[in-house]
Amino acid sequence: MQMRPNLNFDGCAADVLAHYQAALGGELEITRFGGSPVADSVPPEWADKILYGRLRTLYGILDAMDAPPGRASDIGGNVAIAIDAEDDDRGAEVFAKLAEGGRVMMPFEQTFFARKFGMATDKFGVRWMVSVAPVAVVGA
Repeated sequence: MQMRPNLNFDGCAADVLAHYQAALGGELEITRFGGSPVADSVPPEWADKILYGRLRTLYGILDAMDAPPGRASDIGGNVAIAIDAEDDDRGAEVFAKLAEGGRVMMPFEQTFFARKFGMATDKFGVRWMVSVAPVAVVGA
């Protein structure tokens, strides 16, 4: 069993997934409304919108979709997606890309609980926390 975030948007999921793939790498799997069994449940202009999208990264899986008109949720609130980067350089790169066009809430820097940590809200309104774990203390 596993848990993964599933984000829904009001028509921009393709842009969201492309942005996250540029920041995190990985492979995209996309199913569009057009040609699907539910194509008739959305307006014709929604044929290219994302019915189901999945980004498989080294950090885990992120799902995103375009909720049909009137069914999208507000993004943000009490949800943040946490990423544990393998090293400072990769953490800084991922953080910078996710924060691009958004708002940095806490710069990516050393803290008392992580070698590096930063929080940002991306240009789509999704909150991210990127950290690099502290080096283990021998004998602790």
